[in-house]
Amino acid sequence: MKALARIVVGLNPADAVEKLLLGSGKGTRLLLQAIKSAQADAQNNLKLDVATLTIKSVSILKGPAMKRFQPVSRGMAHSIKKRMSHITVVLTQKEAKVVKKLEEPKKENI
Repeated sequence: MKALARIVVGLNPADAVEKLLLGSGKGTRLLLQAIKSAQADAQNNLKLDVATLTIKSVSILKGPAMKRFQPVSRGMAHSIKKRMSHITVVLTQKEAKVVKKLEEPKKENI
């Protein structure tokens, strides 16, 4: 899943979603959810323009683990850890390119 995170960094969220839709698997689906959620938060909560957003970073960190047990023979049990992870998507807004037109010096007639 970390390889997927490296693919989408620097892209527009819409382009990242298009790229991830081509993949399959649970990691792709979870990363899609995180990107769409970050985009919706930026649009609704921060009132940012979706067209100017880019993905700055994606971090996938270790989360808690649920402990379960699988019964086996002779009255024993094997432990199973169902691991989770925290996915963080950071979006930034592109700066609009401002093109300043240089003013030509005015020529005075003498």
